[in-house]
Amino acid sequence: MNLTKRKIKYATIFFICWFALLVFLVDGVLKFQTLFDYFGSYVLVEVSLLILVILPTWAVYKFTKEK
Repeated sequence: MNLTKRKIKYATIFFICWFALLVFLVDGVLKFQTLFDYFGSYVLVEVSLLILVILPTWAVYKFTKEK
């Protein structure tokens, strides 16, 4: 695996921004307790939120073009 600074930089920036947005939405707008009541499982809510952060971050890392 050839890890380059540019790919890591873009993936890290995306991860931080996306994580902050999800924290704002979940804690501020949607309320975590509401999601917990809707899904009925704390683990399911946490895993789904982690997947929503990790998958797009991985996609940004994977598809960042290099010259």
